[in-house]
Amino acid sequence: MTRVIGIISGKGGVGKTTLVANLGSILAQRFKKEVIIIDCNVSTSHLGLYLGMYYTPVTLNQVLTGEAEIEDAIYEYHISGLRVIPASLSLSDLKGVDIARLKNSLKNLFGKADIVLLDAAPGLGREALATIRASDEVILVNTPFVPSTMDIMKCHQVANEIGVKPLGVVLNMVGKEKYELTMKEVEELIELPVISSIPMDKNVLRSLALKMPVVLFSPNSQSSREFIKLAAKIIGEEYEPEGFFFNILKFFKKK
Repeated sequence: MTRVIGIISGKGGVGKTTLVANLGSILAQRFKKEVIIIDCNVSTSHLGLYLGMYYTPVTLNQVLTGEAEIEDAIYEYHISGLRVIPASLSLSDLKGVDIARLKNSLKNLFGKADIVLLDAAPGLGREALATIRASDEVILVNTPFVPSTMDIMKCHQVANEIGVKPLGVVLNMVGKEKYELTMKEVEELIELPVISSIPMDKNVLRSLALKMPVVLFSPNSQSSREFIKLAAKIIGEEYEPEGFFFNILKFFKKK
């Protein structure tokens, strides 16, 4: 059975696309799942850029205009085995795009992937709403500050009204500042569990510059370990941390 999970946020810049690229990569590489990630932010697409994909002649835009089948827009990110459906970077490719086609277009992927991750446009505009409607489940991405938390409360309300199951909140770019909201405060405000707390990590910025998910660039970094734990939680598998001391322990266990 194919799970369609929408990754949504109330504001841009909270790390939604970063989450999609890293979750998809770790599910495909470490957990050996068949994963397709889709850039549903057709008006301001970024997902392909995060992975260094500049030449993609067929994109989600052509699918949503009826010019192509969704299978024709799939590209493999060779480093991890992850499959990607990008949106077009060209302004001219917005002409004739009908985002309402998204849900019906995804039906052709059922049975061809274990998990489909939808990178939604931020906010609650037509693109974001179409992504929520096309999803079976949603993950809400937030930062530990009041404005983004207020916006994500609205996203939660809309998801409930549409009838989409929320898996929880990912609290991203978490520091150790006193002015940040705590995990408990976020849970009380949004009325959803925080299923992951991703720390502020310069390795994420370095990985973006290299067009590579941080879980592949620096798999033992703090942020990578949290992404891996989240991926394991989503698919109900046990997470075994890897690192220097963990590998030493494994070595002696084999003796």
